[in-house]
Amino acid sequence: MTAARARNGPDSCPGVLRTHGALDGELARIRLPGGRLCADQLAVAAQVAEEWGDGHIELTSRGNLQLRGLTDSDAAGQALLAAGLGSPGAADTVRNIVASPLAGRIGGHGGVDETVTELDKKLRGGAAQGLSGRFLFGVDDGRGDILAHRPDVVSRWRPDGGADLIVADHTVGTVARPDAAAALLTVAEAFADVRGSAWRIRELDEPARTALLVGVVERLDPGESDGAPCDITDGLADTPALVGWLPQDDGAVMLGALTPAGRLPARTAEFLAAVNAPILVTARREILLADLSAPVADTVLRVLAPMGLVFDADSPWTLLSCCAGAPGCAKSHTDVRADVAAHLAIHPVEQREHWVGCSRGCGSPTTAHIRVQAQPDGTYLRMPT
Repeated sequence: MTAARARNGPDSCPGVLRTHGALDGELARIRLPGGRLCADQLAVAAQVAEEWGDGHIELTSRGNLQLRGLTDSDAAGQALLAAGLGSPGAADTVRNIVASPLAGRIGGHGGVDETVTELDKKLRGGAAQGLSGRFLFGVDDGRGDILAHRPDVVSRWRPDGGADLIVADHTVGTVARPDAAAALLTVAEAFADVRGSAWRIRELDEPARTALLVGVVERLDPGESDGAPCDITDGLADTPALVGWLPQDDGAVMLGALTPAGRLPARTAEFLAAVNAPILVTARREILLADLSAPVADTVLRVLAPMGLVFDADSPWTLLSCCAGAPGCAKSHTDVRADVAAHLAIHPVEQREHWVGCSRGCGSPTTAHIRVQAQPDGTYLRMPT
């Protein structure tokens, strides 16, 4: 577990109304609970990016969206709120929920949308006040893809219809699936009561973590549990990229795409929205279009692939991710995105790499990868993690 960490103040995670002042203008972060997004909401985000931003939408390592270079953050924020892409007040920045993107459509032990929706509704209503914007909820449909992202608390579907409740790598018991959202909130509220300056559960010192786990079991009585550590990283390497033609269990088609360096042009986003299909954004920065007929999926491929979206599962972009870098980030030593593209033009990529402009390592994967970190002189150091 991560050692206890001293924090000097509250986190500065941006939201829709509370933006961050970057070198290239204001930055807004749009939380997408479980990565779920309606077509009309994506259209609004694209419009905001074109009218007040830099003309692009960024995909984040938590399956959220970011808009950079905002010249009128108030107008942008109000447009996003009107589309349901945010929440007024402190609730907005704590709505961090990752969920299995294929759940209910391809494999797994069932859908997760009801739990995600209920959890987000309660967070919007003011539940779990006092959390930082770094706290992360997870809903895993049993395949382990969300466990690999190391949420603070996660419900993992069981084949028997129940849900394991896992808190910072500890299984604390089992609850019924209809009770999963309430159990997740109980853990979050218990953490908020004891967190002090910690932003995430793994930052608590050992006595505080132990007290939290005991308190959760007392509050929930979540089935039988010995409190044994659950090593969620054992055997959980990165899952295959969700890119290309993905047959759904019901006979429909899901299309998975990547946008190079996680940066989606607003014009391309408008075409994606025009498909008018359910959209999912993953923590691997993939964009999924669900419930398509085969003819529609074929048309989407022919139209959007020439616009720069990557539908090839063998593309090196499935192994590459990066932070924003310069010129937008004041801490970056170099233009990371440009350097990644230049590197890719001449060098093969054989394993997962994440390129960063400084030692903070923003957006780094939680699974094994090579960190390619810029140095003050503009060179890069490759470091296995």
